[in-house]
Amino acid sequence: MSSSNNNLSFLDLGNIPSAKNLKFGIVVSKWNKQITDNLLKGCLDLLLQKGASKNDIEVIYVPGSFELVYGCKVMQDKSFNAIIAIGSVIKGETKHFDFICNSTSIGIKDLNVSGKSPVIFCVLTDDNLQQSIDRSGGKYGNKGTEAAIAAIEMSLI
Repeated sequence: MSSSNNNLSFLDLGNIPSAKNLKFGIVVSKWNKQITDNLLKGCLDLLLQKGASKNDIEVIYVPGSFELVYGCKVMQDKSFNAIIAIGSVIKGETKHFDFICNSTSIGIKDLNVSGKSPVIFCVLTDDNLQQSIDRSGGKYGNKGTEAAIAAIEMSLI
C-alpha cells in the first residue's frame, strides 16, 4: 500500500478489531535504529490502544533485517497469534540493498506459507533516509501502526 495514498495520521480506531486476549511477537532489527524504534513505537501504541496487554506482547531484537527471518521463525515456535517483523533497509551504492530486501521478503513469505503464525512484513525498503523518516512517524504516518492493524486482522482469521 502506497504511503502517499494512505496516510495513517487520520486513522479511525473504531474500524479496527479489538486486540484483547491476542498475543503478539515482535522482531525488531537494530540496523537503522532511529527508524525501527519509531516503527516499534507506532506498532506498540496501536496494539495497546486496541486492548492488547503488555504481558501478551514480546519484543526481541536482531542485528539487521536479514536476521528478521530467523527471529520470526523462533517466535513461531511460541504461542503467538501473529508476529510482526520490523526492519529498515535504505538503498546504498551497492547491490547489497537488493539482496537483503529480496532475501528478507522471501524468507518472511516462506514463514507465512509453512509456519504456525502469520508474520507481518513491516520492513521499510527506501531509497533514502528521508523516505524512511516520512514512513516511520513522519508526513506519511507510521507503517508500524499499519503492521499492528494487519497483525490484529490476521490473528482473527
